[in-house]
Amino acid sequence: MTKPIWALDATDTAKLIRKKQISAKEAVEAHLARLDAVNPKINAVVRSLHDQARAEADRADQAMARGDGCGPLHGVPITTKINTDQAGLPTDNGVKLFKDLIAKEDAPPIGSLRRAGAIVIGRTNSPAFAMRAMTDNALHGLTLNPWRKDVTCGGSSGGAGASLAVGIGALAQGNDIGGSIRWPSYCNGVAGLRPSVGRVPAYNATSTVPRAFAAQLMSVNGPMARSVRDLRCALRLMAEGDPRDPTWVPAPLDQGPLRAPLDVAVAIDDALPAATKAAMRRAASHLREMGYEVDEVSPPDIDRVADLWSDLAFSEIGSMLRPFVPATGDEDMGRFVEALTEIKGTADVAKYQAGLRERDALLIKWQVFLDKYPLIILPACAEHALPFDLDKQGVPAVKRLLAAMKYQISLPVLGFPGLALPMGTHDGLPIGIQIVSRRFREDLCLNAGELIEFREAPVTPIDPTW
Repeated sequence: MTKPIWALDATDTAKLIRKKQISAKEAVEAHLARLDAVNPKINAVVRSLHDQARAEADRADQAMARGDGCGPLHGVPITTKINTDQAGLPTDNGVKLFKDLIAKEDAPPIGSLRRAGAIVIGRTNSPAFAMRAMTDNALHGLTLNPWRKDVTCGGSSGGAGASLAVGIGALAQGNDIGGSIRWPSYCNGVAGLRPSVGRVPAYNATSTVPRAFAAQLMSVNGPMARSVRDLRCALRLMAEGDPRDPTWVPAPLDQGPLRAPLDVAVAIDDALPAATKAAMRRAASHLREMGYEVDEVSPPDIDRVADLWSDLAFSEIGSMLRPFVPATGDEDMGRFVEALTEIKGTADVAKYQAGLRERDALLIKWQVFLDKYPLIILPACAEHALPFDLDKQGVPAVKRLLAAMKYQISLPVLGFPGLALPMGTHDGLPIGIQIVSRRFREDLCLNAGELIEFREAPVTPIDPTW
């Protein structure tokens, strides 16, 4: 073993534990030591679980010694996000008012990973209510990007992305309503999968209010990791059905190959940074060499789809969240919401209903496009990187943010799966792409991602560079 234990991906870690070449305790201790060494610099994990993780590792090793059956992630250290229920811990959402809101049961995506043997070593940071593209809140503070502290680590699963980037946990649980898995994966140079809506069940027993309709329509839970194979393994586990989520769909994970050769659309806009265009064309070249047909063509009306995200999501934010923000004491969240209000206006039922109708028409256009091009390579961002505090700098800055994030916020509107894949670095920061496919065809994204990943040297884990 040439790498330190904390630098291994989940697949290799699980394999070493199954072969008894390392113990679960050794794996957990290696990650806890790494957490203690680097987390004070970046503040990615805001609740460390040293005692609990050590006790679970001891039980895992005892089970191995007895010859008990072991799950696919037996003894593998992972992290979970502070907005998702984990039994015995607060689901604080980065909000002071909720710091003592203790979950009595695991949410489905966390429960499935733990039943597979994963050991949670810490809870990762998120902006308040997971509603910003930067990870900062009044309860836990700012999470820094380990590559450069003046640019954002992304949000809302920014703590998950940053922790993976420095080797804290082999796998991370995140969620995504507007890019919150794919965006921090891009910012930190790791891989992340936004599954199709309905693929992974979700339910927080700590929530006393049912999910709003836009959340039901757009929000998903999914895995983040340092390898595509880890995402595939975690998706299979997290997709286990749960009766607490009425939107879950028992769709098969592997639906077999489509026609060959598979057509890929590469959505290159002339206004993109040169390094982004180069990364997209490099990914396309890797796929072409493996027999895919590649065209430089963009899906329909992507700017309008992105606009529709804020039309739909903010109608609910305006009516449900905005009145509550002052009570949280989170001034930065308040600045962002007020800027967004000035840009998009207040809640409007007629506009909301019209947006839902328009979504249906746009979805048909994209499905027709995906019938010809079952895979789309999209940029991750219209800029290479964004400042860590951009979204609290007023209306012009939030307009810039929305424009930069259009390739992130478009997918949730339509419910399609998207894979964030790192593609090396540029100017000392990670760069990457998104791979998009039809509903419930995560397998196509993962297959293509593994082929590209084979040609692209991994960029994480790293030590914080400052």
